[in-house]
Amino acid sequence: MNIKDQNKQLEPTKSELEILQVLWEKGPSTVREVNNELLKQKDVNYTTTLKLMQIMADKGILARDESQMKHIYLVAEDEQKTKEHLLDKFVDSMYKGSASKLVMQLLGNKKTSEEDLKAIKEMLNKLEKE
Repeated sequence: MNIKDQNKQLEPTKSELEILQVLWEKGPSTVREVNNELLKQKDVNYTTTLKLMQIMADKGILARDESQMKHIYLVAEDEQKTKEHLLDKFVDSMYKGSASKLVMQLLGNKKTSEEDLKAIKEMLNKLEKE
C-alpha cells in the first residue's frame, strides 16, 4: 500500500465521521447500536449504516470482529491520530498551514467561555515551558 492509499484511508466522509464519533464515544458496537445512536441525530436507514460501515471496514477505517453471531465493529485507527490528520489537512487547505489564523478565526467568531479561555491559557503556558 502506498502513502497516498494510507492518507485516503484517514479521510473519512461526513457520514463516516458521524459513525466514527459514535464508535469513539460508545466503543465497539454492532451496526444496530450505531444506527440507533445516529437516529438520535437524524433520520438514517439501517441498511445505509450497514453499507457505510462495510465500506469503512474495506477502507481500513473500521475493523470487524466476526467471532460472534453479531459482528462487532471497532475503530481501526486511534481517535487522536485521525483527528490530528484531519485537522492538519484542514489547516493546510483553509489557512495555508497557519494554526494561529485558525485560532484567531475561532476566537473571533464564537463567544469563548471563561473556562475555555483558561484552558487555552494553561495550554499556551505549558507549550512555552517545553
